Amino acid sequence: MRLTTKGRYAVTAMLDLAFHSQIKPVTLTDIATRQTISLSYLEQLFARLRRANMVKGIRGPGGGYTLAGKASDINVADIIAAVDEPLDATKCGGEANCQKDHACLTHDLWMGLSEQIRDYLKDITLSHLLEKHHIQEIAKRQEQDARHVIEIHRNTELISNHNDLL
Repeated sequence: MRLTTKGRYAVTAMLDLAFHSQIKPVTLTDIATRQTISLSYLEQLFARLRRANMVKGIRGPGGGYTLAGKASDINVADIIAAVDEPLDATKCGGEANCQKDHACLTHDLWMGLSEQIRDYLKDITLSHLLEKHHIQEIAKRQEQDARHVIEIHRNTELISNHNDLL
């Protein structure tokens, strides 16, 4: 089984949202900056997360996204499933047709592993992750780094605008 970028980014973005939306809605631009994820990619992921009722959008000034429910009710397995990422270690997608329309010798082994992975990820909620001190420290560092990047962009724009006037 291999978790693709889609699943990893969805979990990362949801954890970022859970951390930062406790005070106010979070824009996808802010998440993209902090997590170095493409904004257009995040938009695609959040469309799926919105359809799965995991996030809700808030329009207008000061708008952005918040969790649609409590962080304690959102688990990692559901986030991955919401973005159509399979949690399956089999070669056949669980269909038992891996060898000439029949189960292969190790089918049950890989099915068992898939179930273990799903169960493990179902037991981990966003609130469990938020409680970890090192995750809080990383989120705070990312926020500081993002502010620094934004300041650099603003200063570059100001210099560019100034030069255009000259």
